[in-house]
Amino acid sequence: MKIAVLSRNENLYSTRRLVEAGRARGHEVEVIDTLHCYMDITRSRPAVRYHGEELPYFDAVIPRIGASITFYGTAVVRQFEMMGTFCVNESVAISRSRDKLRSLQLMSRKDVGLPRTGFASKPDNVKDLIKNVGGAPLVIKLLEGTQGIGVVLADTNKAAESIIEAFMGLKANILVQEYIKEAGGADIRCFVVGGKVVAAMKRQGAEGEFRSNLHRGGSAQLIKLTKEERATAAKAAKVMGLNVCGVDLLQSKNGPVVMEVNSSPGLEGIEQATGKDVAGLIFDFIETDAKPHKTKTKGKG
Repeated sequence: MKIAVLSRNENLYSTRRLVEAGRARGHEVEVIDTLHCYMDITRSRPAVRYHGEELPYFDAVIPRIGASITFYGTAVVRQFEMMGTFCVNESVAISRSRDKLRSLQLMSRKDVGLPRTGFASKPDNVKDLIKNVGGAPLVIKLLEGTQGIGVVLADTNKAAESIIEAFMGLKANILVQEYIKEAGGADIRCFVVGGKVVAAMKRQGAEGEFRSNLHRGGSAQLIKLTKEERATAAKAAKVMGLNVCGVDLLQSKNGPVVMEVNSSPGLEGIEQATGKDVAGLIFDFIETDAKPHKTKTKGKG
């Protein structure tokens, strides 16, 4: 098969592993810089041009779209969809998962476990907003934040009011969430491929750090999921419409709750923690499911 990996940097671990895994299976794999693509939108013959030439037809595209280029990146993915190329994650699913508020609303409607969350735009709602999510300690998040950036833990209601009012003063969109104390600064990253959890690791935040991101000095280790944790991750991926994603869970006293669903999860941490060939499992999925004009999530038709 002829397969494109949409990535800004061919030297990133995840991009390199996808290229290696695909070529090891005999596929022709090419890395395409998303921002160097431009679209030829014309009647009956949509095309993608790259470095002055029209790209050939690809049997499948693996989008690795960074958060900072979501709008343009999903437009490029959508153009490939218009051309009949199988996209591992379709454009609308990527956009859906990048909108933290929308994704939480969708999962809430489908009865996926979530931390209690509040969202408001007016400062006079702040006290009731804090009360409604259970009071301090609580977590305040920028909607557009990634990798733990823009996530603040407020220890008291007064501190929470000050932080929320400061963010609102900057016209920033924020979520206010209950703090899951029993998680102990750890979360679980579940890697979902084709509707199944294929690997999972527990990430523990550095000492004194409530965020468990590996980019912030956290550590990771293999974990055996409970049946409920596995089902929650798979359901969250399905609700988002993602064939390949990372689902981040917290272990709460009320069962697993979803913190976030990542449409371009990194491979390095999960492969090193679990010893699994996750990149290879993505190609197993492509080999089974890639068909022209088929972009929807497995299990949804």
